Amino acid sequence: MKTERTTVNRLPERGRYDRETLYAILDEAPICTVAFVREGTPVAIPTIHARVDDQLYLHGSTASTMLSSLAAGAEACVTATILDGLVVARSVFHHSMNYRSAIVLGRARDVADDDEKRNAMRAVVEHVLAGRWAEARKPNRREIAATRIVAIPIAEASSKVRTGPPIDDEEDLALPIWAGVVPTRLTPSAPVPATKAIALPASVRNLV
Repeated sequence: MKTERTTVNRLPERGRYDRETLYAILDEAPICTVAFVREGTPVAIPTIHARVDDQLYLHGSTASTMLSSLAAGAEACVTATILDGLVVARSVFHHSMNYRSAIVLGRARDVADDDEKRNAMRAVVEHVLAGRWAEARKPNRREIAATRIVAIPIAEASSKVRTGPPIDDEEDLALPIWAGVVPTRLTPSAPVPATKAIALPASVRNLV
């Protein structure tokens, strides 16, 4: 996965090139950002994704200009980031964040096979809410036909990770200023039902 283009140059000790780290970030991050060039203009669009083995799936409407551009051969740069904590230093210069980020470069393949499209749609639903595919109505032929899915091979990629406390200058360590890490996490709130008479499904109960 490591190539010249995906090698971490800034703070290289934070670079990670193993699949386990990369896959864990892609699987945990709720959304990704897809960057590409469309008609000479750089574009970056946040979207939902899902990973199946070494394929990264993106989905949307057949009218999506992003998916049309990728299916036509535009090279993509897909990034995902998880914020793990705010790093509060004694000096403003050394404030930072603890994070895990991933980058995948490549050209997409237009998914035409209905079975693969259905499996990709299932992966996307399960990425958003584990267990939901078994609870909800499955897509019909019209909905499958109205959905475009592209697959990007995870062949050229890398991760970058920062952990630990702030790195203050030696001369600042004695200053009477609080320093440390404020952990952060994405936490769901109480569900808001569309139909109050129906009990919460297992997928939502497990999430909250």
